[in-house]
Amino acid sequence: MKAYERLIEYVKIATPSDENSETHPTSQCQFELATRLAEELKTLGAVDVRVDDHCYVYGKLPASAGYEDSTRLGFIAHMDTVSDFADHPVVPVIHPEYDGEDLALGTSGRTLENSVFPHLSGLKGRTLITSDGTTILGADDKAGIAEIMTMAEELERQGIPHGQISIGFTPDEEVGQGADFFDVPGFDAEFAYTVDGGPEGEIEYENFNAAGAKITITGFNVHPGSSKDTMINAAQVACEIQCMLPEQENPRYTEGYEGFFHLTGMSGDVARAEMEYIIRDHDADKFAEKEALLRHIADEMNRKYGEGTVALEIREQYRNMAEKIRPCFHLIENAQEAARRAGIEPKVVPIRGGTDGARLSYMGLPCPNLGTGGYAYHGPYEHITAEGMDLTVELLLELVKLYGERV
Repeated sequence: MKAYERLIEYVKIATPSDENSETHPTSQCQFELATRLAEELKTLGAVDVRVDDHCYVYGKLPASAGYEDSTRLGFIAHMDTVSDFADHPVVPVIHPEYDGEDLALGTSGRTLENSVFPHLSGLKGRTLITSDGTTILGADDKAGIAEIMTMAEELERQGIPHGQISIGFTPDEEVGQGADFFDVPGFDAEFAYTVDGGPEGEIEYENFNAAGAKITITGFNVHPGSSKDTMINAAQVACEIQCMLPEQENPRYTEGYEGFFHLTGMSGDVARAEMEYIIRDHDADKFAEKEALLRHIADEMNRKYGEGTVALEIREQYRNMAEKIRPCFHLIENAQEAARRAGIEPKVVPIRGGTDGARLSYMGLPCPNLGTGGYAYHGPYEHITAEGMDLTVELLLELVKLYGERV
């Protein structure tokens, strides 16, 4: 079975996680896909297959005879999707022999345009897969799941000898909780890869240091006709705070290793306002400076308007995994070699985000990230190609071959 054929089936199962939920998993719908994947793993020869109470799926492909002492390698992908554009069923659409030109997405009124996605011309001649333009596609990260499953099937079909292969599928990655209950000891791998990135051949081991910030502003509401020196307009203070941040340090103006402040939500009125930010930077010192700047702004607002006007809460989310990957850099070198053997030019790039692997690396499982062949995640323009998925499967197979002998 081809990887894209699995993807087509998986995306029809709704799995949006819920950032406002206090349960684990954050949405019960994820169990439907988890149960299906567990059963499929069993048919592929996996042992110790289980779905735990928190919706994590685990299984192992036993080592081939004579390869019991080879490196125990793991592959991980996440089952959940973002909740945006996920309020009704996904209708995947296959576009054979895509011509590389602008493409209308069904009758949604949305169009994949080369002016916005200049890589599209490079996909000419491939089999392009999209949604109908009214939802996400869900390739983030059901493409990674499909590729891992297809790799497992091909190992058996081609009779490729290998060490133990551990497979894990996680819930709630999109809300930053994908590694919260991951059973690292039970997973029983020395090293692992998440398959949760962009174009095929991308290899990522440097990610953002990340935090979330919540600012609560308590205003003082009196009649505007008699408010001189007394009114504190919470909504206006929120605007003032945003204007105190460096204009160029927001996602619109940053790329590569550049960090940012991202205002993800703001609401309120005269009496009370709230602001939500995410803070990102690859450099630990610059990241600390960003957190310090927010604290300084909060202090300044309290000096100006009175103590207690502004309350700031900063929540650490994940750290740059690079310091955990560099001591075992064979993970990156072997991924590059595997890409070349699969006919892909490898590209090592920083992640402008995070993956389960970032946190797992700090939990004792070094875990860089590999591309899936997908583009434009988290929205209705999401797309992927069957050929890109096939190449990723080949890359995974070559990795397994490389780790068949102890590193």
